[in-house]
Amino acid sequence: MTENTQTPSSPNSELPTSYAPAEVEGKLYERWVERGYFTADPASEKPAYTIVIPPPNVTGSLHLGHAFQHTLMDALTRRKRMQGYESLWLPGMDHAGIATQNKVEQQLAEEGKSRHDLGREEFVERVWQWKEEYGGKILGQMRRLGDGVDWSRERFTMDEGLSKAVQTIFKKLYDDELIYRAERIINWCPRCLTAISDIEVEYQEDAGELVSIKYGEGEDTLVVATTRAETMLGDTAIAVHPDDERYKHLLGKLIKLPLTDRSIPVVADTHVDPEFGTGCVKVTPAHDPNDFAIGQRHGLPNMTIMDEHGVITVHGPFLGLDRFEARSAVVGALRQQGRIIAEKRPYLHSVGHCSRCSTTVEPRLSLQWWVKVETLAKAAGDAVRDDRVTIHPKEMEKRYFDWVDNLNDWCISRQLWWGHRIPVWYGPNGEVVCVGPDDEAPTGEGWVQDTDVLDTWFSSGLWPFSTLGWPEKTPDLAKFYSTDVLVTGHDIIFFWVARMMMFGLYAMDGEVPFKTIALTGLVRDERGKKMSKSFGNVVDPLDWMDKYGSDAVRFTLAKGANPGTDVPIGEDWVQASSKFANKIWNATRFALMNGATIEGELPPVEQLSATDRWILSRLNKTVAQVDAYYDDFQFSKLSEALYHFAWDEVFDWYVELSKTTFFAGGEPAKASARVLGEVLDVMLRLLHPVVPFVTETLWTTLTGGESLVIADWPKDSGLRDEAAEAEIEGVQSLVREVRRFRKEQGLDDKQKVPARLDLAGTALAAHEDAIRQVLRLQPEGEAFSATATLPVAGATVALDLSGTIDVEAERKRLTKDLGAAEKEKQQAEAKLGNEAFLAKAPDNVVDKIKGRLAKAEADIARIQSQLATLPAA
Repeated sequence: MTENTQTPSSPNSELPTSYAPAEVEGKLYERWVERGYFTADPASEKPAYTIVIPPPNVTGSLHLGHAFQHTLMDALTRRKRMQGYESLWLPGMDHAGIATQNKVEQQLAEEGKSRHDLGREEFVERVWQWKEEYGGKILGQMRRLGDGVDWSRERFTMDEGLSKAVQTIFKKLYDDELIYRAERIINWCPRCLTAISDIEVEYQEDAGELVSIKYGEGEDTLVVATTRAETMLGDTAIAVHPDDERYKHLLGKLIKLPLTDRSIPVVADTHVDPEFGTGCVKVTPAHDPNDFAIGQRHGLPNMTIMDEHGVITVHGPFLGLDRFEARSAVVGALRQQGRIIAEKRPYLHSVGHCSRCSTTVEPRLSLQWWVKVETLAKAAGDAVRDDRVTIHPKEMEKRYFDWVDNLNDWCISRQLWWGHRIPVWYGPNGEVVCVGPDDEAPTGEGWVQDTDVLDTWFSSGLWPFSTLGWPEKTPDLAKFYSTDVLVTGHDIIFFWVARMMMFGLYAMDGEVPFKTIALTGLVRDERGKKMSKSFGNVVDPLDWMDKYGSDAVRFTLAKGANPGTDVPIGEDWVQASSKFANKIWNATRFALMNGATIEGELPPVEQLSATDRWILSRLNKTVAQVDAYYDDFQFSKLSEALYHFAWDEVFDWYVELSKTTFFAGGEPAKASARVLGEVLDVMLRLLHPVVPFVTETLWTTLTGGESLVIADWPKDSGLRDEAAEAEIEGVQSLVREVRRFRKEQGLDDKQKVPARLDLAGTALAAHEDAIRQVLRLQPEGEAFSATATLPVAGATVALDLSGTIDVEAERKRLTKDLGAAEKEKQQAEAKLGNEAFLAKAPDNVVDKIKGRLAKAEADIARIQSQLATLPAA
């Protein structure tokens, strides 16, 4: 990179000639952990800064979504640590009830057993064994990414402390009559045999059938349409809108229910849309949430027609059939009776599936435990409305309010064995006792504990404070709560975020669980498509880390992180980030070879060259810009700002413009070496939170400092030098113009060309040597002949191209191109001058032709300019 030779004593002797991430990253990370850099001290007098990690499932492994959010959280906590905060990033895992139980049940199935063969206690012990052997794979992968988490505080939602927190808050909610048991419609998975939360339901377009069925006879006939014909066996009414004149004569009448010996009433309910379909709705209260609500309003019976496996339990001909078998059988029987008025097959409609096993979810009436959310949800909404909690970006507030302001009571019980067992005991005479962590459970004949466990989201909803020791009044809780920022995807704002808000405000006496909710988008492939195994576009970030290094993956993800919007990512972009890391490495090596140093004070501004003053001014502006972007969670913009400052301004301009100074030596070279050292020092600090490994290696070599992890964050000194910036902008304009001309003439950037520079009377005169160095311009010799003259920035650059290009061949090529451009212009003008054409042509076609005309005119001007610069024949 340079004509200078490296001396044995050069600091650069500590840096290999190329950067090898695999040889650096693992060792560096272990050194950081061993030295306790990430361990937070509750006794510290520094202000606290806290982020709790969204706990990944114990069954999970690092995917790009994790890597994305972890990169942002790590950048935030690393920066705050450098700014002098006692920075805590707390790690941990979620026990993931359904997912983990499924893993172990699959393992048992391979042995020819089920959980029932083991019994509850032995099965739970088996799950703990699985967790110790296979769980937590993601934690090691987090180290690989460079997560600066406090491993001494690692938590698990089933550990002793968090179990105590769960039992405490359940008891408190129960005593405050905010937890109750009741029959409601829930999402039921016939495969996992449990209720599941809304977030565990994935909707997809399924090809089903829509059948229209005739109920009743003669004038008492109604037609309803359904995609779940089997549920008609559980109908207990037909509903119409009270203002629908077509059916007023039927209100209150009993209608014969086909295939059964029952009759059902016609009821009036405003839920029915009279404009949709026939305006009649079959009401199956035990198998549909909307129907359940109608049933409650009209006192209808709830008739359950299938068991927990989705098998029909009523009506002889269909008894024992699976729900899907029953669907076909019911339609067939109705068809035989002539009651199928219309059929549409296939009928695409949205159907819920269990996210764990892909089984179609069944709405089912079930006795479950519920949290009464009205007051809790109101508190969660108020905390955002009164600015105690900020949602970023702000436009996401509406989605948050739409959810918490309309929140239904939350089903918290799950029919599983793995999880926090509900701390309620039932006595032989109907007694119900809720037991807190310090209470003795009832004993004696007939007392049994509830067999259900709590929804995983119940314990993860306590995460911001239970991980800090609550319900005990711990030093950690006093120091690090409320947490500062929650970084999470906008897709779980309704589920996890809302639950943490409700529980945090309730348990911590109105103190918010976090001050800011920074919502991210989802990671997608380079075409913006959702990553899915079925699409074949899922990427393992570890593969990219192996190939390009963790810094490259992190920088790519950060560059794509615009608040609340999805993040496309492709391997080409990771490769580009890898090149950036290598550019930082190579440029720093060059700087060290040329004596870049941080020793001693910076020379006084008046003793510095315009180039030195320019880069220091740009440096301070970059510090201020990066700080502003961090404070606004604009990771993409701060990454772009750092990228362009480092690559464009420092490496491509400052280093290149300073080479003549370095080569000349003397006091100017010493001053520039100190300036370059300062710039690299600050630049590496700014880059460190996003790309920690390569910056750590380079910074410790440059400065001899212990670690960037505990180094000070740069501060804007306030230095601004607009005059120097204007002067260097003039140099850049001249260089860019000459480079553009050379490219048009087909000259390689490295090809040396004789040139005469007339810079007298301009600020460019002081930079002639640097300009010649950058542009590969040789001094004019005795045989110099100016074949091209370029006026730019108040100066003139005359070039002798006689020995570099075939002038006649170039003239012929340009003349041919000029003729083609003129022909294109004539054709476009002819069409635009044709009134008949303009009257018929669509606007987009006319606009396209106008664009062709503008391009042709620009091409003509450019080619004529190039011809004018060629020497005469």
